[in-house]
Amino acid sequence: MTRPIPIPTFTDNLCYLQPCGGDRALVVDPGDAAVVLDALAKRQRRVEAILLTHQHWDHVAGAAELRSQSRCQVIGVDRSLIPACDHVTSDGQTLTLGDLRMTVIATPGHTRASVCYLVRSNVGDEPGVVYTGDTLFVSGCGRLLECDAATMWESLQRLAALPAETLVFCGHDYALENCEFAVATAPADRRFRDRLAQVERAVEYGQPTVPSTIAQERAANIFLRANDPHVKEALGMANASPQEVLAELRRRKDSFAT
Repeated sequence: MTRPIPIPTFTDNLCYLQPCGGDRALVVDPGDAAVVLDALAKRQRRVEAILLTHQHWDHVAGAAELRSQSRCQVIGVDRSLIPACDHVTSDGQTLTLGDLRMTVIATPGHTRASVCYLVRSNVGDEPGVVYTGDTLFVSGCGRLLECDAATMWESLQRLAALPAETLVFCGHDYALENCEFAVATAPADRRFRDRLAQVERAVEYGQPTVPSTIAQERAANIFLRANDPHVKEALGMANASPQEVLAELRRRKDSFAT
């Protein structure tokens, strides 16, 4: 399976071209049609389908124009939220797109209708990739805009249960700030300090911080470790539920300044 091609858009958004056989590619969360069309032209690829993780403008604004120009199908959430959708997803649904198969994972939390896409090759057993939109970031998670922390926790657990080697491609590059937040919150945790050092080196040398892997997120994403006694202790919440800890982590992250 050919690795995705990240396309930076706006300030920190990432959309993706996912090659799916021949000259075809899936486009994930195209916030800016012009940038995506330029990337397609440079790589001499055409759009097979567009995948949308949720309805926010910075992820969907380019979908209608891309569909108009390529006559591809748009796959996403509730059509009342994204009128450009041709195919509305359902949890657990699997679609074949070119030489790939894609499974839909419902992950409400950032929005009520957020979904992630697990994409794997039709042949072979190499690691798949998961497009997580604004649900799971490198060392972070999305803001709780339409759901509570309990809902987000359940969604994060679904993603954490994916195979360890699965590559995580998220909708924004917040890796450095997320790692700084984890160290500021739980400075005694070596895994957070080590992960911050890795990300700082990548930034220093101009290397990408996306993707990570599910294994890396399990180990060093403070939001996925909301049930860890060390994280609870750092927050002064030793007897709290993971849902309560996640809510507090997200509250603190919302006002975190580096």
